[in-house]
Amino acid sequence: MWHVYIIKCADTTLYTGVTKDVYRRVICHNSKKGGNYTQTRTPVKLLYQEPQPTHSSALKREAQIKRWTKNKKLALINGNIPELSKLSVSRD
Repeated sequence: MWHVYIIKCADTTLYTGVTKDVYRRVICHNSKKGGNYTQTRTPVKLLYQEPQPTHSSALKREAQIKRWTKNKKLALINGNIPELSKLSVSRD
């Protein structure tokens, strides 16, 4: 099982990634071995994880979430479906 996860970095930015083992990955991020972006933004805290059946589906979901605004990601993290729906309305 693959997982999409969102972590909050020390500078309050949100980082989205995919992994098979979320807790091991967070430990890697906090030990500055988890990726270039988080190396200078530790400590990080896990805010959200979502299981995905395949690596492909996890990568697609990660790409989708990465395009979202911070407010939309926070609505997802908080399970605020009305706000998530409101932020999903086209801005065209």
